[in-house]
Formats: sequence, structure tokens, C-alpha cells
Amino acid sequence: MRRYGWMLALAAVVLAVDQASKFWAVSALADGERVTVIPQVIQLLLLLNPGAAFSIGEGVTWVFALTAAAAVIGILYVGRRLRSSAWTVVLGALLGGAASHLLDRLFRPPAFAHGHVVDFIDYGGLFVGNVADIALTGGCALLMLLSVRGIPLDGTPAKNPLAIRRAGHVDGPLR
Repeated sequence: MRRYGWMLALAAVVLAVDQASKFWAVSALADGERVTVIPQVIQLLLLLNPGAAFSIGEGVTWVFALTAAAAVIGILYVGRRLRSSAWTVVLGALLGGAASHLLDRLFRPPAFAHGHVVDFIDYGGLFVGNVADIALTGGCALLMLLSVRGIPLDGTPAKNPLAIRRAGHVDGPLR
């Protein structure tokens, strides 16, 4: 249960940093001002996003609210089985990012469950995101790495049949 507490603590940090940075962005960048951080790479620009990534699905914001709620509930449920430090980081980052987006969807204008997510980090004109997006992207990348390496939530050593075969410990076909 200790890892579950660490997961919740990391999620709380992600949520707090994301919401604080959004509060700052709404107050400091509301006049359409662009702030260059790294020329031609990173700028700060306020964008209220009614959709998902790249503003996809602008007309179904309520679906994103339900999806974020399902993700939060799922992570809280799965997180109870944590025994791995790496998975604790993954689920904490994902939980914090999903919870922060859920709060935006529920409580930001224009309406309950139709709120727009505050984005303000412009990546060279390719897309505009926020701190929660960074946590979600990093969490997903680490999730894929742990999955490919066969590391389970409980932290037991992987039982990867391909790794065993390459090491010469299996004769016959893989099952």
C-alpha cells in the first residue's frame, strides 16, 4: 500500500503544478501575447482547447470528460496492486495528468463537463500543450517501455519467453 501512497503523491504534484501553471497562463497570457522561451522551438501562447490533441473532437467535449473520469477510476483501481517503483511513477504521472484534464473539463467555461483545457506551451507551431500533457506523454512512453520489457505491476522479474529462448534456456517451439 506504500507505493499506492507514492503514486497518489506524485499525481497530486502533477495536478498542482499543472493547475498552477494554467492559472498563471490564463492571467499572464490572456491578451494573446506570445512569450518566446527558446526561439523557434518553445513559445508560450494561451489556447483554450475544447477538443483532444490537436483540437480533434471539439463538439464532443463531454466524451473527453467521461474518458478522463474512466482513466482516473481505472488507475486508482489498478494502482492498488503496485509493487514496482517504475510503475508507481507511470501511474502517478498518468493519474495526475488525467485528473487535471478532468478538472478542466468539469469546471472550466463554457459549462460543466464541457470545459476547455488550458494549453499554453507552443512547440514550434506543431502543437500547443500544458504540463499535464507532458506528464501524460512521459507516462505513456514509460508505460510502453515497461510493457515491452515485460515488467509487471507487482515488480516480479519478467518471464519473457523470447528472452529465455535467446539465452538458450528453451528447447522447442515457443508457446
